[in-house]
Amino acid sequence: PLSDRVSTTTAMKYVATALFLSQATAFTIVGAPRLQTRLAAAEYEAMDGEGKINLKIDLDSPKVATMDDIEKGKKVYCRCWLSGTFPLCDGTHQKHNDATGDNVGPLIVSVKKE
Repeated sequence: PLSDRVSTTTAMKYVATALFLSQATAFTIVGAPRLQTRLAAAEYEAMDGEGKINLKIDLDSPKVATMDDIEKGKKVYCRCWLSGTFPLCDGTHQKHNDATGDNVGPLIVSVKKE
């Protein structure tokens, strides 16, 4: 069975990656070609140099999850795990992008105007 071959940490990486990929497809721009990003957790293999994504937020917790209500306006949420105001974005992802060539950005949530 998979549990005999995969450590708990590795299994958590598989689940986190699958969750991230499912969220990424949920925010695809309408009309853009859909990418095949569905990947079963058991099929995931770490890339060279790949490690933990979260290196500083609530590290003792088995899972970092945030619930928030938004009644008006908008909120900008961190997706790089580097924000000093996590879970809200403080723009730190731009320094990461400049240093690594990555293209990560925030999740922006707004209330639809009626």
